[in-house]
Amino acid sequence: MSDFINRPQIEVLSAADGERRRYWSDDDKLRIVEESFIGHRQVTATARRHGICRSLLTTWRRQYRTGELGSSGSVSFAPVTVPKEVSTSQANPIDASPPPDCRIEVALPNGRRLILPIGVEPEALARILTVVDGQ
Repeated sequence: MSDFINRPQIEVLSAADGERRRYWSDDDKLRIVEESFIGHRQVTATARRHGICRSLLTTWRRQYRTGELGSSGSVSFAPVTVPKEVSTSQANPIDASPPPDCRIEVALPNGRRLILPIGVEPEALARILTVVDGQ
């Protein structure tokens, strides 16, 4: 009978006692992923800091690069400046042709950037974008 007195009591824990999975909003995921890109070898440290496993953060980073993370169909706009109209009375008319070394920079949703000459043909640009963007 002394056996029953010295045995420790057992506590049964149920999965219903707590939340099994955490929910991360797209804003939280984007913030954590962007934090992991800062500096060198920050994936493990960032995952540990936020209490997630490294493989989950790696999955989010891959989704971020492919444009799947946070893509709710929203449209983003690039800043554009429009010069004021030049009156015909000005002595120095503006040359309509750009300099030959003028370039355009295109930022893709997957984080890549293309720098192209200003006279690139639209068909050639479309072929390049399908290869680089992967869509």
